[in-house]
Amino acid sequence: MRAWRWRRAAWLGLVLAGLALALTACGKKGAPQAPGPKDQITFPRTYPPY
Repeated sequence: MRAWRWRRAAWLGLVLAGLALALTACGKKGAPQAPGPKDQITFPRTYPPY
């Protein structure tokens, strides 16, 4: 009976860690922009180049 508790706790921990990792990977909102002022950007391309 105790083995099930440890397995359940370990599974729950893995699921919560996976959710936390997925949420931290969301990043910044909005379209990516080149750093710096717009008048000083040398190559006005889409950022990052694919």
